[in-house]
Amino acid sequence: MPVKVKLQKFVDKLPIPKTISPIKRDKKGSYYEVAMREFTQKLHRDLGPTRLWGYNGMYPGPTFDVMKGETSYVKWMNDLPKKHFLPIDTTIHGAEKTVPQVRTVVHLHGGKQHDHSDGYPDAWFTRNFEQIGPKFQRKVCEYPNLEATTLFYHDHTMGITRLNNYAGLGGFFIIRDEHEQSLNLPVGNYEIPLMIQDRSFNPDGSLFYPATPDKNNHRLPYPSIVTPFDADYILVNGKVSPYLQVEPRKYRFRMLNYCNSRAITLKLDSGQPFYQIGIDRGLLEKPVKMNEILLLTTERADVIIDFSLSYGKTIILKNVFKGASPETTDVMQFRVTTPLKGKDTSSLPDQLTKIDFLTTEMAIKTRDLTLIRVEDGYGRSLNLLDGKMWNDPISEKMDLGTVEIWRLINQTADDHPIHLHVVDMQILERQPFDVAHFQATGKLKFTGPAVPPEPNERGFKDTIRAPTGYVTSFIARFDPFAGLFVWHCHMLEHEDYDMMRPFEIVKKKNRLKNILMRMINGKW
Repeated sequence: MPVKVKLQKFVDKLPIPKTISPIKRDKKGSYYEVAMREFTQKLHRDLGPTRLWGYNGMYPGPTFDVMKGETSYVKWMNDLPKKHFLPIDTTIHGAEKTVPQVRTVVHLHGGKQHDHSDGYPDAWFTRNFEQIGPKFQRKVCEYPNLEATTLFYHDHTMGITRLNNYAGLGGFFIIRDEHEQSLNLPVGNYEIPLMIQDRSFNPDGSLFYPATPDKNNHRLPYPSIVTPFDADYILVNGKVSPYLQVEPRKYRFRMLNYCNSRAITLKLDSGQPFYQIGIDRGLLEKPVKMNEILLLTTERADVIIDFSLSYGKTIILKNVFKGASPETTDVMQFRVTTPLKGKDTSSLPDQLTKIDFLTTEMAIKTRDLTLIRVEDGYGRSLNLLDGKMWNDPISEKMDLGTVEIWRLINQTADDHPIHLHVVDMQILERQPFDVAHFQATGKLKFTGPAVPPEPNERGFKDTIRAPTGYVTSFIARFDPFAGLFVWHCHMLEHEDYDMMRPFEIVKKKNRLKNILMRMINGKW
């Protein structure tokens, strides 16, 4: 069972993840090597050392800090034990007893890379590459770094993504460009990434992750997946509700919600606003003044907080999402107690960038895709994309460079964070509908007007919120690479079982070739 005693908040200093340096750099790009290792680390002053898995033996992993256009080559290496220390449900696809317990594959979330380097869930590998999954292609991944933004990397292994990430496998990947550097935003010690996660603990400080949703239900297999799972305590950069000493000046925070499933709504208890300058896929056109920021898991918010009028005060970053427990309401504390080391010459520009938005006239196809919940053979909740399992034939194929509109029809009781690999999404609108009518007739009956995206969503995203009882419409151009990719709910417990589907971007000449081959073989 998790720890019953309360952990005191704001007793640990906020850690800043170390920046990784390349082993070598040449005209082709920069080359890195990163090993996944088991280690122990203290996550709170009053907890014993916690057993973790981390990139280069760190939690969070080291931060990549690169320039746009400079290709990064990364050799990801699995140096982990052969047995997992978290409970594996072998009844779900991809985690059967016939595959190795400990498998890993790395996905650069929000990155634009060829499919051979995208972290396809079946491209897993074991320690020293002794065993590989059916889609494994290469040991060294290639990241072109095409756009300046805040990305992060994490494990993406079929059937155990929730466990590998909960064990600690995640880190920031920041891409910069000259335009952003010209904006005179806070930099250096005044620009800080914040990875917000939740964890539960056993009394000895070890991680607690539930092995079953219901101990009294003897129909269930053991272990059995729990969907979803919200843990007991909030951590930032690997510490439970830490504090950060700041100067009375502007700071830039790159905030990431990377809880397994938990949604958070961030608010400062001082009542002062955030000035949001960016989202998942980069800068907004103009700063947006926000009193609260809702982030579903994997959504990012790039914000400026101005502490210039708060010297001597303490300010708490709160989670005010409905239903948050007392342990999960206080994210971290800012102590505005460090004297100003020099004049704050950074600025908050009125104009940040120019975004070339897509228009509905560009779309060649509109797809209606349902988000549904059914029961599996054990009576467990099973969330599906368009009613299909992972292994069903690919139903979403598109030509490279084409633009489509997708309408996500959410019939479930959850708001789902929907993530498409490699693709930038632009939210068009959300509109409430009569769920019961749709389930009975298959026809949409709207119950209210369409709502445009929030002011801080008006840019490109890689994860979008699809609220319960709404049709969420987005438009996307399927580029820059052809290949096999995936789309899924990013609540990790949903993703693992079975709310993930492949999609394929096809080069037109390849499609013609495939048609000709089928005609020759008499299959057309």
